[in-house]
Amino acid sequence: MWKEEDNKLKRTFKFKDFNQAFGFMTRVALLADKMDHHPNWSNVYNTVVIELFTHDKGNMVTDKDRALAKAIDQLLS
Repeated sequence: MWKEEDNKLKRTFKFKDFNQAFGFMTRVALLADKMDHHPNWSNVYNTVVIELFTHDKGNMVTDKDRALAKAIDQLLS
């Protein structure tokens, strides 16, 4: 579940292994590029942490972030 804190939407995703985590990141990267809204994220083995906020709106959470979060969730459906 996405959590809004510190002016960011945050979520941690856990996968079976690095391969699945990296595949997810690849799908998110293509989606984010298409939406022209890119996440801050990190990956350690099977864990991907994503933070969303809008840089050009004063580093605040906007509808653009919520739309990307929803689209990311749909990748897992």
